[in-house]
Amino acid sequence: MTSKVIVQSRGSVLTIGINRPEKANAIDADIIAGLSNAYTTLSDEPALRVGVLYGVGANFTGGLDLASVGPRLAAADDGLLPEDGRDPWGMYREPATKPIVCAVQGHCFTAGLELVLNSDVWIAAADAVFGQQEVSRGVVALGGATVRFPQRVGWGNAMRYLLTGDQFGASEALRLGLIQEVVQPGSQFERALEIAGRIADQAPLAVQATLAEAKAAIDAPTGDAATRLREVVPALMTTTDAREGIAALIERRAAAFTGA
Repeated sequence: MTSKVIVQSRGSVLTIGINRPEKANAIDADIIAGLSNAYTTLSDEPALRVGVLYGVGANFTGGLDLASVGPRLAAADDGLLPEDGRDPWGMYREPATKPIVCAVQGHCFTAGLELVLNSDVWIAAADAVFGQQEVSRGVVALGGATVRFPQRVGWGNAMRYLLTGDQFGASEALRLGLIQEVVQPGSQFERALEIAGRIADQAPLAVQATLAEAKAAIDAPTGDAATRLREVVPALMTTTDAREGIAALIERRAAAFTGA
């Protein structure tokens, strides 16, 4: 069976690939566990200094596979992350202790955008399309977007997309400051590797201390937000609107929300 997360060491760089291209790399329970284990390896292995996160195929990820993961979220199932595993979204457990460079192409939706928001340097192909679409599914973003999107791009810029679920392209993401570079499609992975190599060339303890201090300064509210989301997410996942939103997604139709 092909692994849904491909993890490879390239010297001091650990590449982490989401590998479910036949489903637009939609994030299911196996991918969540695989990413957690990869982030743990990156953090715990002294020889590794930086990670590169990418998607195999045409898309980074179509986002969370609500059809498979949704019932567990509704039940407030905390077993999606392996015991003692790192949290790739950095919301409910400790994140990676070393930098993550993202290489994004194609669709980067919901939980995928939240992976980007919890990484450190972001490279996007010109064909990248972003979207935080939970409001269109009757649920709330649970991987940090409600905290980090406003932090990264400002309140109005974040609410423009958080409250509408609208998609936006690489040029808009660059304007917002969400990504650092736009490159030709197909070259995003190599460019991310180049930047990861530059990071890996620096003093590793200094890099880790810099990352930790910067995150401590900017992410202070994250723990409180995660606590609130543990209550909000299961409640929303059991609403009529959430069931309608997920059904509409599966059936590829417009959702009809009632506010119930």
